[in-house]
Amino acid sequence: MFLYDIRSVRKAAFMAEILVTGGAGFIGSHLIERLIHDGVSVTIIDDFNDFYDPAIKRANIAESGPGLRVVEGDICDEAVLHKAFDGHHFDSVVHLAARAGVRPSREYPELYLRTNINGTFRLLEAIKKAGTPRLVFASSSSVYGLNKKLPFSELDRIEQTISPYAATKMAGEQLCSTYAHLNNIRTVCLRFFTVYGPRQRPDLAISKFTRLINEGKPIPKFGDGSSARDYTYVDDIVEGIVGALAYEGPVFDVFNLGGSQTTTLSELIELVEDSLGKKAEIEQLPEQPGDLPRTYADVTKAGELLGYSPATPIAAGIPKYVAWYQEYMAMAAGGS
Repeated sequence: MFLYDIRSVRKAAFMAEILVTGGAGFIGSHLIERLIHDGVSVTIIDDFNDFYDPAIKRANIAESGPGLRVVEGDICDEAVLHKAFDGHHFDSVVHLAARAGVRPSREYPELYLRTNINGTFRLLEAIKKAGTPRLVFASSSSVYGLNKKLPFSELDRIEQTISPYAATKMAGEQLCSTYAHLNNIRTVCLRFFTVYGPRQRPDLAISKFTRLINEGKPIPKFGDGSSARDYTYVDDIVEGIVGALAYEGPVFDVFNLGGSQTTTLSELIELVEDSLGKKAEIEQLPEQPGDLPRTYADVTKAGELLGYSPATPIAAGIPKYVAWYQEYMAMAAGGS
């Protein structure tokens, strides 16, 4: 057990410069806003790929200000990594860049293996060569697979992942563990549980449901609605990452970051309906292979050692997201 004043440790951890891979994405753009606000000089690597509209990612960082340096390119490209590290001595690296999503990983497994495993390996090599002392790696609740014990704990035995995406995240954790051990890189792997909030990817359920219900179009409902997720508001995830950047425990460690409550698919749809003031038209579809039936995070360890305390329950987070969406759409309509 490590007892300390989390605020003073965080302040001490923020020195000169942090590298964030995938910094123009949903979580990354929120993180860099927080870091720049705290006076940190931030470099990001992002390839602005077309998994979804690259213009969205460029808009995410358009107002980040002079504290941001952008290196555009693929983390699998050693020349891109050299450009990012050359002449810069990062105090920490936050590795968010990845091909994300369970369902598309079944369609494009080779792409997921390349980016999420080979890209992570290339980055770890660059960190080793540069002598960067600290790494935070974005993992996923998907690694728990069909674990029947709830809530999911970091101490749970992981015996089987059920999607290429989950397998790549588990492999990424193992690579990080190896490099931490061999090179004394203080490394924290964070298992994110279904992150949502402003600027989230348009393919994610909350974003998709909000848009389709608002437009009066049918929403896809996979299964009978009893599948459940532990949804986590993006501001809470950012707080967890900030805590991980200050962590002074073992050289390698793993933490869950979740909302620590579960919401069924049917309940989620009702929350979006209530926030929009509109009823959903349902397109009933079968369960999808690779989807977990239920996720639920035990965040006791993160609370004790990272100062993590999720502040936005789903009942408050969905109205906040819908309000942002309506304002975003109004601004887009005004600019057209």
